Amino acid sequence: MSYTKEDIIRIVREENIQFIRLQFTDIFGQLKNVAITASQIEKAVNNQMMFDGSSVEGFVRIDESDQCLHPDLDSFVVYPWHGRHKTARLICDIHNTDGTPFVGDPRYVLKRVLKKAEAMGYSDFNVGPECEFFLFQTDEEGKPTTRTNDEASYFDLGPLDHGEHTRRTICIALEQMGFEIEASHHENAAGQHEIDFKYADALRAADNIMTFKLAVKLLAQQSGLHATFMPKPIFGVCGSGMHTNMSLFRNGQNVFNDPDGPKGLSKEAYSFIAGILAHVKGFAAITNPLVNSYKRLVPGYEAPCYIAWSASNRSALVRIPAARGKSARAELRSPDPSCNPYLALAVCLAAGLDGIEKGMTPPPEITENIYAMDEAARAAHGIESLPGSLEEAIRALEGDQLILDTLGPHVAANYIEGKKKEWDEYRTRVSSWEREKYMINY
Repeated sequence: MSYTKEDIIRIVREENIQFIRLQFTDIFGQLKNVAITASQIEKAVNNQMMFDGSSVEGFVRIDESDQCLHPDLDSFVVYPWHGRHKTARLICDIHNTDGTPFVGDPRYVLKRVLKKAEAMGYSDFNVGPECEFFLFQTDEEGKPTTRTNDEASYFDLGPLDHGEHTRRTICIALEQMGFEIEASHHENAAGQHEIDFKYADALRAADNIMTFKLAVKLLAQQSGLHATFMPKPIFGVCGSGMHTNMSLFRNGQNVFNDPDGPKGLSKEAYSFIAGILAHVKGFAAITNPLVNSYKRLVPGYEAPCYIAWSASNRSALVRIPAARGKSARAELRSPDPSCNPYLALAVCLAAGLDGIEKGMTPPPEITENIYAMDEAARAAHGIESLPGSLEEAIRALEGDQLILDTLGPHVAANYIEGKKKEWDEYRTRVSSWEREKYMINY
């Protein structure tokens, strides 16, 4: 929905909204906010709200701390889960005090790549995410456990699916906020769920992913459960992914669609896929940002591990769903929901555009089950593997100039520094597995 400043001021007063959350996202994908009372709404919509950027990891140094919040007026929405105090939100861009966009704002990173796509003649980059998550019980102190009290699997329903009521509550709340919910269901593992909402242009899709994660966590908490988007919370079961469906449009027409092309796809579609495959190692640290992310990307649990594409084969990294016409799209299956969606969509689009600009062609389609292939068979097909750890992914990111340029020097340097610290903390930590394995024997 489109709003003017006057619309928002009027709605805040007429609906007796008491608080407005001015939200933004840091480079590591954490949602932040400055809450204001209704009396400050005019200042907010006139871009006059400031905050201390030095307090946000990866933003600015303490000697250059003042930054401004510029609300995206079309993101205004009233939260349906408010209690005594009616609350709304505005998603904000971060600007410097001189009015220029802040280069460390992940939303600005995505906007830059969208401008490049527009300059190449593409009016829209549409994205449909498929976000999976787990619902766990909490202990007597309210802390999360790994218990689900749930024996359901794919598409099961109550009484096996103990999270059905919470999932339904989430769907209703999201629809009240303007989401179009296309489907929701129980996923493969006990306590694992998926809610799919309609595709949107990339910027709005990234906003929606952040809103979705907030809604899921808050409403699960109200049901006495803990929701997590951790990629692999439990050993031995499937992890949570965020399959990302992408398509490019020019003048209202899907440029991936070509009824006369191989498999009904255009040359641009194949070049876009080739660009994704060429840079997927380089952007893995963005789409799969945690140490834990790489415990999902292993054989045997339906997550992609190998760099290949297919029109139907779900063991491939990039899959082309059967729909054509305006619904023709490429589905990247590696991202997980812990990623920063602004950065993830930015690097995916940049990689695809690079493929188009350079006229890349993808390797031959793989129609066989890649999981069933041995190493020699994969080598014969030229199939490489995704990074096996966050450390390996960071090295690949450092070696991919296109992805570094897409992030920009500020985001790239701070992101890589933060992820190296995360890896080093993990590398030097003694785990329960090590104690169980070695304490007695040695």
